[in-house]
Amino acid sequence: MPSTISRRDFLRTATAVSAAALAAQALPAAFAEPPSADRDFISALDAVKLIREKKVSSLELTDRMLSRIEKLNPKINAIVLHFPEEARKRAKEADAALARGEVWGPFHGLPMTIKEMAAMKGVPTTSGAPELKDHITDFDATVVTRMRAAGGVILGKTNLPVHALDMQTYNPIYGTSNNPWDITRTTGGSTGGGAAAVAAGLSYLETGSDIGGSIREPSNFCGVFGHKPTVHVVPKTGYNPPGPPSLPNVLSVAGPLARSAADLKAAMEVLGGPDDFDAIAYKWTLPPARRDSLKGYKVRVVIDDPICPVVPEVKEQLQAAVEALVKAGATVEEGWP
Repeated sequence: MPSTISRRDFLRTATAVSAAALAAQALPAAFAEPPSADRDFISALDAVKLIREKKVSSLELTDRMLSRIEKLNPKINAIVLHFPEEARKRAKEADAALARGEVWGPFHGLPMTIKEMAAMKGVPTTSGAPELKDHITDFDATVVTRMRAAGGVILGKTNLPVHALDMQTYNPIYGTSNNPWDITRTTGGSTGGGAAAVAAGLSYLETGSDIGGSIREPSNFCGVFGHKPTVHVVPKTGYNPPGPPSLPNVLSVAGPLARSAADLKAAMEVLGGPDDFDAIAYKWTLPPARRDSLKGYKVRVVIDDPICPVVPEVKEQLQAAVEALVKAGATVEEGWP
């Protein structure tokens, strides 16, 4: 994709997509993005559908993503650890399984990425901290295990700030991640590498983490979908602590980033649920949506604030999104709670 695009054009495009989704009545179908002629930027679920229907192989999509990573990632620096041979091997196994009539799960053969701070056996898990630069685990984080069990093909691990504690994405081990819409600007943080990878067509799905905006802010900055789940819904077993031992992490969660809300829902159905050792005592499944339209939902919005003033072109697009919510039947109130 081009290294730069005007912010106004980006906002106009992103808001048009969001407003169209908000104005529709059915959920989650209202948010499902239609298949694109460009397979690099279709949703994760659309990519899996192509694989399941044998219109494209997992290996073809994996090779395509690896080619794009080789070409585009050096300037963006979204994916900092690459596993091309492992990914190709896994994609071939996915294709062979499908030929036998086996489907591993909802993400069968899908190329995806994982935030660097999630443990993967035999590869570095540093959280971008120099004191952990030689830290290699002998196990996989729960989110890695679950994504693999769902059929995922892991292309690599994505960048983050030191200990995942910043609103930008830089660390002294891997350097700076740049926004794919304009490489002179930030991706946001701390899941900045993951958001940039999904936005740039280098990955179909990312598993990141969030305390105070680490999924939501980079999703916003890079123009993708992101979800911060409720605490303890997605196990964080195998994540490096988000900061020094003295830092409370009771608000820290793991969650997905993708190109559609439908992708996020599918990812949550894979990632959610108690860890194996907790599942002995309790189990749960995600409940159905409380409503099938936006009518009846209450939404509070803050368009601007003196502490963090919003530029006019952003304010214009935010207001358009608010108007779409109202038109779809939501009750909208402005101002801080």
